[in-house]
Amino acid sequence: MSNYGLPDGVSLAMVAAVLVPVGIVTVMLRALPFSLRRVLKSSPFIDFLSVMMPAGVMTVLVAYTILGYAASPKNLIAALLALGTTLVLHWWKRRADLSIFVGTALYMVLVNVML
Repeated sequence: MSNYGLPDGVSLAMVAAVLVPVGIVTVMLRALPFSLRRVLKSSPFIDFLSVMMPAGVMTVLVAYTILGYAASPKNLIAALLALGTTLVLHWWKRRADLSIFVGTALYMVLVNVML
């Protein structure tokens, strides 16, 4: 029980010497945006990002998915059908939660059951 299940040559102090600074940096990086909130609240750049980021992130995710399946026609067809359904449903209902949920569910059904 002296090595706590660690590999030979690795001590508990060595593990702590790595994990403690990593934990501190992680917590500080997560807290940083909240501490700068007052400073950035009236920033036009932050206002611009709050409007453009959701659409930008979704565009990158869609492009990554479609290009990732370019070599697999079956999965590409499923992705394009789900994307088309998502776009039409969002255009019709104007509800992002509904259109994303239905598009994702359709994609999963097409990939795992139908195609």
